[in-house]
Amino acid sequence: MKILDASEPEFGGSMTEDEVRDFLVNSNKNVHISTLDQKGEPNIHPVWYYFDNNNNKIYIESGRESKKTQNLIRNNIIYYCIDDDRIPYRGVRGKGIVRISDDVDYNLPIIEKIVVKYLGSITHPMSQTIIDSIRRGDAILLEVTPKFYATWDHSKLKR
Repeated sequence: MKILDASEPEFGGSMTEDEVRDFLVNSNKNVHISTLDQKGEPNIHPVWYYFDNNNNKIYIESGRESKKTQNLIRNNIIYYCIDDDRIPYRGVRGKGIVRISDDVDYNLPIIEKIVVKYLGSITHPMSQTIIDSIRRGDAILLEVTPKFYATWDHSKLKR
């Protein structure tokens, strides 16, 4: 796991690998992803995610025909940012390569982890809507392989 220090020295420090993993696993903040549209202009998309600590991948559900999916079909490079908006600020951002999966059997268990993370169970009505869209093939899974993590943690401010 490549970790870069993205902190301002006067505000704190970088996260360790264990801290990055803990933050990505336990944060229920949205990941903001940036894709490039057909004109080469950036589009930002706030989305739910699941981080698999075992294989170091970030997973995101997306509509098959969504703008972000169409952008990633043309260019599979993504920028992402997950940050805590409470003081002391901390976060993880970076760049990654996206693989688009439309394999329902592969996608379904991961999608279930995403909806449980944000909604608490797979029985929530919104969970069922998302899961059903995967089963029908209307939604796909974005598998992000991060190239690096740029981190900051203002709780590490030295006084």
